Amino acid sequence: MSAFGIGINTQNTNAGRIRGKQIEIACACWFTSSGKTIPYMIKYQDVNGEIQTIHEITVKTLEEKNYSGIPSVEYNCILSYEEVSKHVKLIFFKEECRWVMIL
Repeated sequence: MSAFGIGINTQNTNAGRIRGKQIEIACACWFTSSGKTIPYMIKYQDVNGEIQTIHEITVKTLEEKNYSGIPSVEYNCILSYEEVSKHVKLIFFKEECRWVMIL
């Protein structure tokens, strides 16, 4: 702790706005015995209206964040689909129990 309280109460700071294209997704997760969530499959609707399923998800990092005051968990992932790998963010909004993929 520093003088005058600078640097305290920073655990709930705001991460600002979400940047990038948001796509609503359905996500299947594995819950560890310690309560950590690990996404292992997502489904989303592509631009043609077809439902796409991705099973190969590699989570590189995860971080607790607040977007506009909404508690969330941000997963930096690599998705592999049809021999193409893409770096994306998966965000879980805790209060809404809602997932989005950021491209």
